[in-house]
Formats: sequence, C-alpha cells, structure tokens
Amino acid sequence: MAAVTAALSVCSTAYTAEHERHPEPVVLAPGYADLEFVPPPAGSYGLPSLGMAAAGAVLDAQGDEHTLHDYFGDKVVVMSFIFTTCSDINGCPLATFVLKKVQDRLGKSPRLKKRARLVSISFDPEFDTPQVMASYAENFRQPGFDWQFLTTASVAALAPILSNYGQWVIKDYDEEGRYLGTMSHLLRVFLIDEQKRIRNIYSVSFLHADTIANDIETLLAEKRGPPGGIDVD
Repeated sequence: MAAVTAALSVCSTAYTAEHERHPEPVVLAPGYADLEFVPPPAGSYGLPSLGMAAAGAVLDAQGDEHTLHDYFGDKVVVMSFIFTTCSDINGCPLATFVLKKVQDRLGKSPRLKKRARLVSISFDPEFDTPQVMASYAENFRQPGFDWQFLTTASVAALAPILSNYGQWVIKDYDEEGRYLGTMSHLLRVFLIDEQKRIRNIYSVSFLHADTIANDIETLLAEKRGPPGGIDVD
C-alpha cells in the first residue's frame, strides 16, 4: 500500500507539473550577496566627474521645504530614488538594503560616519507623504546616522528632478485602464562628492555596499593626499 501511495504521489506531482504554470524563480541582484571578487583598495583608483548634481524642491520627513542642494556640498552623498510600496525585490528594496549595509559599514568609523550622507527620494509623492517617509525611515536608519528620507510636494514638483537625473517612472494599469498601485522605473543610485559633482552611477548589476563604501572612501582620500598625508578636515 505504501508503494502504491508513493506511486500515486509521483503521478500527482507529475500531473501538477505538466498542467500548472509555476512562477519563474527570482534571481537576486548581486547586492544581496557577498562580492565574488576582491574590489580594488579605496584610494587606488579614480572616479571622474560625470557632471553636476541638479537641485530641485523637496520635503524632508518633517514636511519642511528644502532644495536638494541643501543636502549636497558638505558631505559625500549616496542618493537613491525609491517608493515605499515597491514590490520588485531587485528594485527599491535592493537600493534600501544596500544603503543600509553601507550605513552599517560607515557607522563603524567615526571619520566616515560624519562625512557621508545617504539620501532616499520617493518616486511616489501622492502616497509617500513626509509622514510615510518618516515611518519608513524608522525601519532602516540607525540613531545618529545622516540618512535623509525625502519626498516632494507633488508629481509636478518631482518631474524636473527625475528629468535632471535621467530617471523615469511609469504607473502600471490593467486592460481597463485602472491603476494597479504599482510602477515601473529604472533603478539608478548616484554618488555625489563634496563639490556637488556626480562621480558614479550604480545600476542593479553594480549596486553593492562594498563597492559603494570603497568609492566613498576614495572620494574622501582625494582630500587627504598620499598615504600618511594630513586630512584637510
């Protein structure tokens, strides 16, 4: 009887495999795993300027108005565009996961911690109000770490920021034109130096906490000069 039960189980499994469509396995982006190579040491390579980082009207998590440039110029900045309801594991959750790991690494060094800032800006100002961003921040930001969670007053206020940074976002609709509550977008994370210059742009394939942290240290090393030199700050 046990053999018959096992055979029936195998047949049932085979039938199910033939007649049901299973979702494709999710392939996680490299940022979720350890690096498969040893990155070059911080300060041993250059990061040429890719242009100036644009400004734009934003709201902080308290609802106060700022320009993006208020967050640039005094620290090295890593800036990502996200929205809090994003369900694409290799989209916004990846960006926030990687930035949290960057925070963990920089937080171990008082020098790096005080000279770096993380900035997360919402793609979805209609849902991601300052209050929503403040609540979202509580899940990731360590006490005392400079990680800013920003939004904008409206889609119209967001539009020029997205344009200036080569970003786009498209709302997803069903066949009857009803908004599905999801959006498609391009994941890009920006490294900005203390002169408000973009020094690197990370896509999904190259977004990893170890390389970002090394790049931050590389930019800071520019002000220290050769090994053993004096940090001008």
